[in-house]
Amino acid sequence: MIQWSKSVLQNGLRVVTVVMPHLHTAEVAVYLRAGGRDDPAGKEGLSHFLEHMLFRGCREYPTGLALETAFEAIGGAVNAATDAETTCVYSRIHPDHLVDGVELFAAMLQHPLLVDIETEKRIVIEEALDDLNEKGEEVDIDTVTSRLLWPEHPLGMPTVGTLESIGSFTTDDLRSHLARLYRPNNAVLVAVGRIDPSELLRAAESAFGGWEEGGGAEMSPFRGVQAEPLTHFVSDEDSQVALQLAFRGFSVRDQRLMALRLIRRLLSGGGSSRLHLKLREEMGMVYSVDAAISAYTEAGNFSIDFATAPDNLVTAITATLDELRRIVTELVADDELARVRRWYLYELEFGFDSCYDMQVRYGWGEIVGVVRPSDEEQREVLAVESEEIRRVARTLFAPENLNLVAVGPVPDHLRQKVVACVTDYEGWYRKVAAEFTA
Repeated sequence: MIQWSKSVLQNGLRVVTVVMPHLHTAEVAVYLRAGGRDDPAGKEGLSHFLEHMLFRGCREYPTGLALETAFEAIGGAVNAATDAETTCVYSRIHPDHLVDGVELFAAMLQHPLLVDIETEKRIVIEEALDDLNEKGEEVDIDTVTSRLLWPEHPLGMPTVGTLESIGSFTTDDLRSHLARLYRPNNAVLVAVGRIDPSELLRAAESAFGGWEEGGGAEMSPFRGVQAEPLTHFVSDEDSQVALQLAFRGFSVRDQRLMALRLIRRLLSGGGSSRLHLKLREEMGMVYSVDAAISAYTEAGNFSIDFATAPDNLVTAITATLDELRRIVTELVADDELARVRRWYLYELEFGFDSCYDMQVRYGWGEIVGVVRPSDEEQREVLAVESEEIRRVARTLFAPENLNLVAVGPVPDHLRQKVVACVTDYEGWYRKVAAEFTA
C-alpha cells in the first residue's frame, strides 16, 4: 500500500511523504513556485539560469564537483528542471541516506555561492542556440507557438531566455531572484520510497527550519482574448515542415482536464490512436504524431505535432482537422473509450513502481494545488463518458482557440492552401455549432 501525508513547518515549508515500502530506492525533490513567468521584463530565462547556478557549489560544498560527489556518495544523481511556473530539483538516493539527501538539498537551495556566472552563461547560450537557425531566427516550434498563444506575456517567452537576456544576467539579478522566490512558504519538499515519515519531518526541521519565509511569487495573469484562428509561418531550410496545431485549453484546476487527457489518448500516443492510424498507417505521411497538454494557473494549451514533407502538408492538415471534426460531432464508441480508459488505468498502476512518478504526482501536485491520489484519479477516469468527451471537444476545438504554426520550407502557394484549410474548418464549425444549441 502507498501512503502519503503532508506536514507544514512553522516557516511555511510543506513536507510531503509518500511511503512505498515495496521499493528499494527513494527519491527526494524540492519544488519551488518559480518559473519562466516570474522572470522580470528583459531578464527572460532568469529562473532557468538560477536553477543552473545551484549546481556550481554552495557554502557547504564549494564546487560543483564537491556537490555532485556528495550526491553520488548516497546513490544520487541530482538533476533539475524549470518550466513556466515551477522549478524542481530532484535526485534518487539510497533509502538509508534520507537525512543526508535532505541536508544536501537544503545546502543547495539556501546557500548557493552563485559563482562562475560567465561560464554558465556560455553553457546556457549553447542551450538557447538549439532553438535558432543559422540566421538567428527562432525555429523551435513550441517557442514560436507560445509567442502566438500568449502575446506580450511571460508565458509566451522561452523558458531558457534569449541570447540578449542571458547575456545581461548579473550576480545581483540572481541574488534578488533567490531572495524573492526561493523561500520556504513558496516551496514543497517531497520524499518518496522506502522511508520513514517521522524521520523525514525531523530532517526537514533540522535542515530547513532556519530558512526564512518571504513574499513569494506574484504572477501576472494572462487576460488575452483570441477571436479567430491564427496561422504563422517560419521559413527554414529543411527537408520537412514541422507543424503544430495548438488550441487554447484549460487551466490546471479545470474539471475538464480528465476528459481532455482521454481526448489526447484517443487522438495520439499509441498505435491504435486515430491520428497515428490515419496519418502514418493509412496515408504514410508522417513518422510520428504527438499530442500534449499544458496547463497553467489560469490558461492552458492542447497541441498536436507532426513533421511531413512540404508536398504532403496540406493533405496532412486536412486529415487532422477531419479527425477533429469527428470527435466534435460523433460520440466515441464504447469499445474505443473502454480501451483508452483501460490504458490510462494501467499507466496509473505502473506509477506505483516509480518513485519519480509519485514525486511528480504529490510534489508537483502540491506546489500547483492539484494533488490527486491515484485511487481518486481512477474514479475520475471511469466517470468520463462519451458525451462529456464530445462536449469538451466542442469547446476545445472551436476555431477561435486554434493556432497553426508551420516551421520549414513552405512557399507562398502552400501557405495560401494551409490558410484555406483553416478557413474551411472555421466555416464548418460555425455551421455545426448552430446545431449544438438547436
